[in-house]
Amino acid sequence: MKSFRKELTFRTPTRRAFLNITPQVESSLDESGVHEGLCLVNAMHITASVFINDDESGLHADFEKWLEGLAPEKPHSQYRHNGAEDNADAHLKRSLMGREVVVAVTGGRLDFGPWERIFYGEFDGKRAKRVLIKIIGE
Repeated sequence: MKSFRKELTFRTPTRRAFLNITPQVESSLDESGVHEGLCLVNAMHITASVFINDDESGLHADFEKWLEGLAPEKPHSQYRHNGAEDNADAHLKRSLMGREVVVAVTGGRLDFGPWERIFYGEFDGKRAKRVLIKIIGE
């Protein structure tokens, strides 16, 4: 069995962003040489997320509105975590959107359903954060 590991680094210019990272994951899969197996993609920071959904701007705006309604950034004083930091909302948003995804690899390709894409969700940006890609299989 083959095992492949790669880290991606993202630095968004805004506090919150959704980035389609499917092309980078597909490139990593090609690099791995795995044709049948599993691909794990996970955010390595507790204020960022990796999730699968549709690459549609209206949906992304809906995510932003929904997340902000559930865990509003301000006022910072509403959160006990916000002492030296101001990112409690980002931790909560990450919990809602998830840490990781696992995608089957079939015939050397990510085995997606219709419209599925992998996204990096940033909730406390403007600094470098890592995403792990781990691929195992034959």
